[in-house]
Amino acid sequence: MESLRPGDPPEIGGYRLLARLGEGGMGEVFLARTASGRPLALKTVHRELSRDPAFVDRFAREIRANDRVRSAWTVSVVDFSAPGASPQWLATEYVAAPSLGEWVHRHGPLTGPALWSLTRELLAALAAVRAAGVVHRDIKPGNVLLGRERPFLIDFGIARAVHDPRHTRTGAVIGTPGFLAPEQATGAVAEAPADVFSLAAVLVYAATGRSPFLADGEEPALPGLLYRIVHDEPALDGVPDGLRSLLGECLAKTPRERPTAEEVLARIGAVGEAWSAAVPPSLAAEVTHREAGLARALAESQPLPVPAPMPPVPPTPPPAFAVTPTPAAALPGAPRRVPRAAGAAAAAVLVMAATLVIKMPWNGNEGGNGGGNGDGNGGGAGAGASSAPPSAPSAAIPQSWVGTWTGTGPGTPDADGFTRARTGEFSVKVTLNPGSVGDLVGRQVSDVKEVASGRNLGCTEALELRQTSGDRSVFAAVTSHPTDPAATFDCPKGNLYVLTLAEPDRLTLETEGAQSAGAPGTLTRSR
Repeated sequence: MESLRPGDPPEIGGYRLLARLGEGGMGEVFLARTASGRPLALKTVHRELSRDPAFVDRFAREIRANDRVRSAWTVSVVDFSAPGASPQWLATEYVAAPSLGEWVHRHGPLTGPALWSLTRELLAALAAVRAAGVVHRDIKPGNVLLGRERPFLIDFGIARAVHDPRHTRTGAVIGTPGFLAPEQATGAVAEAPADVFSLAAVLVYAATGRSPFLADGEEPALPGLLYRIVHDEPALDGVPDGLRSLLGECLAKTPRERPTAEEVLARIGAVGEAWSAAVPPSLAAEVTHREAGLARALAESQPLPVPAPMPPVPPTPPPAFAVTPTPAAALPGAPRRVPRAAGAAAAAVLVMAATLVIKMPWNGNEGGNGGGNGDGNGGGAGAGASSAPPSAPSAAIPQSWVGTWTGTGPGTPDADGFTRARTGEFSVKVTLNPGSVGDLVGRQVSDVKEVASGRNLGCTEALELRQTSGDRSVFAAVTSHPTDPAATFDCPKGNLYVLTLAEPDRLTLETEGAQSAGAPGTLTRSR
């Protein structure tokens, strides 16, 4: 972590920048904070790259890949830039911990229980990545963070969904030399077995301090290194007995000869000494030192100013869809174009879990929270009055709410296409994380396609916890973007949502306000 430089912006996307975390060929990474003080790693893209349509597409794939992988070993996407923004950016959770590359370079290889625990944790992480249908394609020591409770696998910057069409040109080398698979070295399409190969190379590095295709201190030219990866056997000297043969199998030249991460994990045993107990005391001290530095940086910083809340508005519910048709829409079977403003109105109903537009009863002090994440969108704006006082709020979201919740509604296939868009099934996924009032605790992704055009009219939102009491919680959508990165409509911000935990594994949507037609009425726990 280093101080901001002269000329660095004070904020990006409404998030206050606190320090620099690194930079590379693609862009820069900053430590940022939300209005409530939650730390973020905010990755920006060089402006010249943002003007390259091919790179814009690649960055959108990075966001989708990061957002698809939700597990204990990965960091969550919190927010990202709208389509067409310059610079492009992506904000994820921040882990105050050194990378495996940093640690081994400064302190030497891991040994004993720490090495075996790292092996089990990273194999479980890779199994979770595979279960999400994603191939990482750039597993390396710099993309493994040695956190306090567990290691994290980060930066799916060149990852692609397993079944996506190939996006690299023939002969392009995608990955990090020294840790990429032979099929990557030759420019072929790399699938899940490539991640197994790269992970094995990373574990060799953790045990020996070097890549299995490099001698200590050696820095060969790239063509020579790629030749070794494709043709030479890996050097496994220094890898402990019991692990050496397993890693040797994972480093097989032919993808089909490599075991899966699940198979390797089953062979070494998924249960062992916990990472938090196995790490060297010096590593635990390093993490404590970094966490203390982060706490100081957050305490010394100030959130961005938030505009004063708007006055209350009458609690009249908006229409579910307010689509303004063009003349061509009146002709059966004719193509229809929805103007940008009309697209925004249509998207306004595609929000939060069951996409409920709420006019929430709110007390006079709630506007003081400022709402939102410092991006100028107050979460409490537009709240209606109520004769019944709200229940006394508690500080943190209950643990029983934490997890992923999904639901599917019928959509509006019989709508007229004029006053309301005709849509197919309306699916929603909400992920809720631990946190307190004022924190960004979740994310919702809605998907609903217009029947005529096939466009996805859904929106993706970052959710701030505004109030929780008993079995009821209130959330504010502090950011909102189209779920489809190519969409041109705007999604609303600042909507309020009320959910009730009706049963241990079922959330229901309150009936205050106007529920969007075709939206799911309940969400069930999926994990």
